[in-house]
Amino acid sequence: MAVHETTNAPGTAAARTPNRGLRWLRRHIVAMAGLATLGYLILPNIVVMVFSFNKPNGRFNYQWQRFSTDAWSDPCGVADLCGSLGLSLQLALWATIGATVLGTMIAFALARYRFRARAGVNTLIFLPMAMPEVVMAASLATLFLNMGIQFGFWTILIAHIMFCLSFVVTAVKARVMSMDPRLEQAAQDLYASPVQTFLRVTLPIAAPGIAAGALLSFALSFDDFIITNFNAGSTVTFPMFVWGSAQRGTPVQINVIGTAMFLVAVLCVLAGQLAGNRRKRSKRS
Repeated sequence: MAVHETTNAPGTAAARTPNRGLRWLRRHIVAMAGLATLGYLILPNIVVMVFSFNKPNGRFNYQWQRFSTDAWSDPCGVADLCGSLGLSLQLALWATIGATVLGTMIAFALARYRFRARAGVNTLIFLPMAMPEVVMAASLATLFLNMGIQFGFWTILIAHIMFCLSFVVTAVKARVMSMDPRLEQAAQDLYASPVQTFLRVTLPIAAPGIAAGALLSFALSFDDFIITNFNAGSTVTFPMFVWGSAQRGTPVQINVIGTAMFLVAVLCVLAGQLAGNRRKRSKRS
């Protein structure tokens, strides 16, 4: 009877067994990459927030000097700052309403109806999202000049609605196309009128897409500079004020307003998340 002698090498089991650190890294590398990306995106906002409490010695707020809350106590201390901010908010609000109403109707038409120019309309809707903003800005400016329209509030509003329309159509159309048509058929079987079906079934289901398009339109309109600069004339919005003040010296109040806008956006996102979690809990219960 042959006896086989086996030797236990100390490194054999360790070589076959994956390292714990490597396994932990494989499990958490996606989360780590996501956190790193999120930190990279939030870092400029943190810098703006920190420098909103700075008191610079000169005109430029680029180097930290000393802590101060003077800018927070007087955010409108710079001439025309709050005026341009109010104008941008007003433009963003009206552009959101116009783009949301028109975009929702176009999205329902493209998703529910068949007509000859449907493919061409889809292409035209997608073009403003694909082409550079400067192309649309120059085209709209040329149109207004040829029509003899004076640049100002209304030209900016029309340009913003045209720019935001594509994003609303895309968001609402994706939501409408994912709807189950049997829900509307069930409402009709229960003797609901077309208006009741739309208000109680179709509209609530499409509401998340409409809300997403509206929020995106507001952010794009408020933040836009290129299209506004081409079609503003002597009208100054908040992004144009920031660009102009950067040439002379950026006041601390701009950091204050930017910080306030960032905090409001974060609060809106948190409120939406809390509302969604409550709905999920209520459905489960």
